[in-house]
Amino acid sequence: MTKTFIAKKEDVERDWHVIDATDKVLGRMASRIAMILQGKTKPTYTPHVDTGDFVVVTNAEKIKLTGNKMDEKVYYSHSRYPGGFKEIPIKKWMEKHPDRIVTLAVKRMLPKTKLGSAMLKKLKVYAGPDHSHEAQRPKTLEI
Repeated sequence: MTKTFIAKKEDVERDWHVIDATDKVLGRMASRIAMILQGKTKPTYTPHVDTGDFVVVTNAEKIKLTGNKMDEKVYYSHSRYPGGFKEIPIKKWMEKHPDRIVTLAVKRMLPKTKLGSAMLKKLKVYAGPDHSHEAQRPKTLEI
């Protein structure tokens, strides 16, 4: 009789991966990153344990969007006060905070629980090519 393997929080080994976002399509890259953060690419995946790896994304300012999304895509937010509705076009957000676009795309693909919040903390996004995680000896990952 075979036993089902269940990972324990203290036994999880985490790797570091670097992804260069230059000319990568946002949604496809974000879904792959979400799988890595959840640990679904590992054979030790357990749904109720955070078994994922750390991911460092560089060159977020050079991502691509398919179709007319660069002109038409809009992010919405509301402060829950009267008149607090905001529309921010993605083109404007790309100029100011390209790292937040990648972070939000990945966040929306993760579970909406405390576990999902813990997974998102393992994502590090940088607008340019430099990052401060060389000490962790991250592996370059091609998507």
